Amino acid sequence: MRQIAIYGKGGIGKSTIASNLSAAFSTKGKRAMQVGCDPKRDSTRNLVGGRLIPTVLDVLREKIAEGKTELDISLDEIVVEGYKGVLCVESGGPEPGVGCAGRGVLTAITILNKLRAFEVYNPDIVIYDVLGDVVCGGFAQPIREGFAQEVYLICSGEFMSLYAANNICKAIKKHALRGNSRLAGIIYNARGDPEKELPYLRDFAEKLSTTVVGVVPRDMTVQKSEAQGKTVAEAYPDADIMKVFSELSEKVWKNEMRTIPTPLPVSEIEKIVFEHVSTF
Repeated sequence: MRQIAIYGKGGIGKSTIASNLSAAFSTKGKRAMQVGCDPKRDSTRNLVGGRLIPTVLDVLREKIAEGKTELDISLDEIVVEGYKGVLCVESGGPEPGVGCAGRGVLTAITILNKLRAFEVYNPDIVIYDVLGDVVCGGFAQPIREGFAQEVYLICSGEFMSLYAANNICKAIKKHALRGNSRLAGIIYNARGDPEKELPYLRDFAEKLSTTVVGVVPRDMTVQKSEAQGKTVAEAYPDADIMKVFSELSEKVWKNEMRTIPTPLPVSEIEKIVFEHVSTF
């Protein structure tokens, strides 16, 4: 079973890429599971027809209110089958204004393990879609506890995107000796001109001791699909962008790069971006 985590700056397109990757894997006959690690619980929305599924923490609260425990949760209460059999899970979070959302990620993954979800469903690949930057230890749990052996960083060409990715690399490096999580590469989610942005993104990747493993161009087909509550594979299977996601899934599956990254000083990131952007 391959377990990968997708990290990046908030709003960078992690859930879009994660769900389309899950759909691409499923169309190739692989059993995929996607675990949304965000209290907004919208990671799997486009895999289940645009709805929000029950979260692990919501179901747990219901059981506790009934005087029961986490062991009374049945897997079919927290695992929903979506497009082409993709197994969808949302960790959820605490009630608004109470508790730590990051800790909810650990609770949810722990419950999945206690209920032997991975043994029961036997997925070929598990994708953890993790909230934004690593702003607290809770959201670093897939790295910290070694649940995800491969970490992919979603980046655009903006400085803050690279800054967030660099912070995530600090977390990978910090916990590398404790667990087996490693940096597997950067996925470039284009917002600007790839011909201008890719050179310095590749420069950034090289300095982190990794590489750019895939490029997702800007394509309105993605937005059209999401407006229907679907992935591209379901809404527009013959679209050019679907070929991109299909190729990306192949690259991820065949990728063997696993490195302990070398995070950069902020001044170095500023230098990389400025030297390239100033030539635009």
